[in-house]
Amino acid sequence: MNVKGKIIVVTGAGSGMGRELTIQLVQKGAKVAMVDLNETTLKETADLVGIQHVSSHILNISDQKLIEKLPEAIIERHGAVDALINNAGIIQPFVDVKDLTSDIIERIMMVNFYGTVHMTKAFLPFLLKRPQAHVANVSSMGGFIPFPGQTIYGASKAAIKLFTEGLYAELKQTNVGVTVIFPGAVNTNIMTNSGIENSGSADTSQESNAALAADKAASIIISAIEKNKFRALVGKDAKILDFLYRLNPRMAVNIITKQMAKYKQ
Repeated sequence: MNVKGKIIVVTGAGSGMGRELTIQLVQKGAKVAMVDLNETTLKETADLVGIQHVSSHILNISDQKLIEKLPEAIIERHGAVDALINNAGIIQPFVDVKDLTSDIIERIMMVNFYGTVHMTKAFLPFLLKRPQAHVANVSSMGGFIPFPGQTIYGASKAAIKLFTEGLYAELKQTNVGVTVIFPGAVNTNIMTNSGIENSGSADTSQESNAALAADKAASIIISAIEKNKFRALVGKDAKILDFLYRLNPRMAVNIITKQMAKYKQ
């Protein structure tokens, strides 16, 4: 699906990959319905791209009732919806499952998994009416290989993986393309957005420098949508871990366990 001239919904558009997706989609001639919880950062994104190219929708994607009202609000503003990019997500504190409270576990699943599901269900009836449409759901390399200290986050992203692949199978004979996205480490402010502070137990500066720039990640995602790819691995780390996990799952998990030890609180 060529994004030029299309109306595309992007969640988490206030910062990180969502902001870069918005910028690049507008540059390619699309209109973007930006969805985010943070009014201030949404305005910053709108100012960057020009308010004539976007609309801002302040929304907590864990709120199903608000989500159900969103498609009509966007269609009233833009006239149609051609694509949905479920990008918004949060991580958990870097602790083991035994140390996580139930409210944190529920919040991770509500935002990452149920937010994606409810957004998809809300927009799908309208996407099916378009000549050509697309759904892209952002999972994570943590959705196909476990990261100790991020087990619930990984479970939510694994659920997105299977949900999206199932959606692809169900929509294969329709006008709606479906892509699942697996980003590796991307240089964004996801820790701040997730309400997590660096405990000081790990020097993350090197990892931050090694992470893929958000604009490059966004470019890969948009290309995957335009080429109607089934899946897209974003970053060298995601590609390497995907290969290692297929080759020898236990070895891959042991490598990750050793690397993640520095982050545990």
